[in-house]
Amino acid sequence: MYKVFVNEKKLTLSKYPENLTKKLRFEGFATLEIAVDLLENTSCSEINVYGDNIEEIWEDFTHMFKVVEAAGGVVCNDKDEILFIRRLGKWDLPKGKIEKGEAMEQASVREVGEETGLEEVILDEFLNNTFHIFTERNGEKILKITYWFRMKYFGKEELKPQTEEGISEVVWKNRAQITSEVFPMTFENIKLILNDCWNLH
Repeated sequence: MYKVFVNEKKLTLSKYPENLTKKLRFEGFATLEIAVDLLENTSCSEINVYGDNIEEIWEDFTHMFKVVEAAGGVVCNDKDEILFIRRLGKWDLPKGKIEKGEAMEQASVREVGEETGLEEVILDEFLNNTFHIFTERNGEKILKITYWFRMKYFGKEELKPQTEEGISEVVWKNRAQITSEVFPMTFENIKLILNDCWNLH
């Protein structure tokens, strides 16, 4: 199963029908175009496209977009707090585009360092992927695939927001703060990765 966010609305691609508001059986490329159009241009908040061959559906779907790959980190300290960045009024996790020839593990550690100032993070394990679609200023549609890694941090380095990337704050937050402060002001993909990996609800 794949969960893709389109304007913060959920498109679920699955083998069997899911219990969502609107369901479309996969009948080829046009089904996917209709689903994306409904999410972009109507009040429909979630759609499920389902069909027997999920990999064929996913392959057709990725061909609709330019694919950009990114990597990021869910960084946890010894107080069981998670590191967040604040950009344009939203809470987010540090992440960024994978450079040519770079492994996703390297990219995730590099991006955490660049965006937060922490160079001594310890890479732990791969967590999950998230997917979202956005439109560039030139009208080109992008499917962004982000690979997330759990990381640990035990150092004493100063947190330094990468202001040239629009980051205004870098802060550690505990579970109560994540529920009360982060969740109301973050992206659906970030909620997904936190719920999947930290059982935060």
